[in-house]
Amino acid sequence: MNVDEKLALVTRNTEELVTEEELRALLTEKKEPTAYIGFEPSGTVHLGWVLVAQKIRDLCDAGFKVTIFWADWHAYINDKLGGNIENIRTCARYMQDCFIALGVPEDRVEFKYASELCSEIEYWEKVIKVAKVTSLSRVKRAMTIMGRSEDEAEVDASKVLYPILQATDIFFLNCDVAYAGIDQRRAHMLARDAADKLGWKKPVALHTPLLPGLKGGNRMDPIENKMSKSKPEGNITIHDTKEDIAKKMKKAYCPMDKLDAEGNEEVNPVLMLCKYIIIPRNGCLFVDRPEQYGGPVTYNSYEELEEAYFSKQLSPFDLKTGVTDGMAKTLEPVAKYFEAHPENREALQKVLASLTKLR
Repeated sequence: MNVDEKLALVTRNTEELVTEEELRALLTEKKEPTAYIGFEPSGTVHLGWVLVAQKIRDLCDAGFKVTIFWADWHAYINDKLGGNIENIRTCARYMQDCFIALGVPEDRVEFKYASELCSEIEYWEKVIKVAKVTSLSRVKRAMTIMGRSEDEAEVDASKVLYPILQATDIFFLNCDVAYAGIDQRRAHMLARDAADKLGWKKPVALHTPLLPGLKGGNRMDPIENKMSKSKPEGNITIHDTKEDIAKKMKKAYCPMDKLDAEGNEEVNPVLMLCKYIIIPRNGCLFVDRPEQYGGPVTYNSYEELEEAYFSKQLSPFDLKTGVTDGMAKTLEPVAKYFEAHPENREALQKVLASLTKLR
């Protein structure tokens, strides 16, 4: 695989790359570059992780060694799972299973906990150095990475540490590429700015889009509109059955026009599942349509599907039917994996049930 092919693989279905020149140079000069993505262990995994797992596979196929980083202390700061560190680590073990079930190559990734870094004095030296070159206002602006507003920094001082820790993770792991959803952009830009000021290696920042929730929402705010376990009515988990998916698809927002009445581009969450999950994972979208409505049809690219849908050759009903079948096929390996390895998921379910009782 040459540099252009690797670049195309790493950047496909991404929303932002900072910068292409830096990534090209990295792929040219380094035989086995490194990448990192961090996660707060915080609950049941939804479909957005399928998109992430695919990008991790892309990075591995392009020759990267990828660190999947369980931000256990970060999740503790962010009050996840009752603010209990053992609950958080139980969730991390379950999430590791999820990635394996989604086909992430175990021999090309390393799973690491934040608590492993925090035991090193050199880590805290870097934390202080990053903090010294970063203004408090910059840190507070970056708090959106943890689903918090700037004002919440006044409630709990530990939360101000969060963006500094996230930037330091990248430096301490010595990563060439920092990868995440676009909602983590501010942390990566903070890290790049700190690297310039400290004379450290500056990470390439790679961002994939956020899957929109099925109910639709504010097209101008993809972070607010993203699929989230906190909004179950618009969320599909990787454990949902075909019947679960079909029920949610019936109520999914699925506009028939590309633009709304004001001329703004609509966000169609059903089409986005095709673009970022079904077609990349399965190679196509197959719609088993009755003969009276045109018969079965296969779309081998997203562009082909979009053209058919917005030219009214494919109805919303048939699109949703195809997506239900496609998602069920995509998630089959997950169901098989957890049927054979139920322990960590069952442990998390007990944690979630105990937290529900406490409310």
